[in-house]
Amino acid sequence: MSIRMIAIDIDGTLVNSQRQLTERVKTTLAAARDKGVKIVLCTGRPIPGVEPELKELGLVSDEDYVITYNGSMVQNVGTKDVIFSADLKPADYIDVNAMAQKLGVHLHVSSTDAIYTANRDISPYTVHESWLVHMPINYRTADEMVQYPVPMIKMMMIDEPAILDAAIAKIPDDFRERYTVVKSAPFYLEILHPGASKGVALSQLASHLHMTADEVMAIGDNENDLTMIDYAGIGVAMENAIPEVKKAADITTASNDEDGVALVVEKYVL
Repeated sequence: MSIRMIAIDIDGTLVNSQRQLTERVKTTLAAARDKGVKIVLCTGRPIPGVEPELKELGLVSDEDYVITYNGSMVQNVGTKDVIFSADLKPADYIDVNAMAQKLGVHLHVSSTDAIYTANRDISPYTVHESWLVHMPINYRTADEMVQYPVPMIKMMMIDEPAILDAAIAKIPDDFRERYTVVKSAPFYLEILHPGASKGVALSQLASHLHMTADEVMAIGDNENDLTMIDYAGIGVAMENAIPEVKKAADITTASNDEDGVALVVEKYVL
């Protein structure tokens, strides 16, 4: 069965180490679109953080879709209609914030309009996320987060990689059962609704578009890409992917600095 949709992670996959889209990747994806293949960016970023790549690839029409917040939202790019969403609630903030404090790491909340933090000394990793996804940072006390809640799409435990890894090792199993917990970068651990993941979001979109998993290719490099690589008929790992992703994938392509996305699309789709 031919591939009708390609889901592509952004950081470490679609863009190179300089966060650039190469001409070969752009040309190859344009050729796939000309064949009628849906190109779906599937990212941990919110909508504002993915708009530059969507525009550069021309994925801005009512026929285009994007998966954001690590699978917590599926949206039509042109109409802004939400196809699928799975938000967290104020009670979840109380639970996750308590765990972050117990583990000794920072926490911030990704909403639809901003990044919210209860840390007076704002973490440099919150600042980095703000820069990366083109969203402002708003300070709220922990009590205000609960009393005057904003849409809580995902929460992120953030800290120096060694500190975060030590904290991750101490997260109890019952916490992982209550949430989807995925590492998206050495300094980011993302906490999502238990019904949210890139794999779930991709299956929701495929169903919406009357496609089967066999007609989907998914390409990624990190832990948060595992579920969509497992779901897709062809799961692809970048050469720069973590070992768990390479083990789960059907194929390993070249790295993001060697046009790996273009190479695998040229071979299996064009």
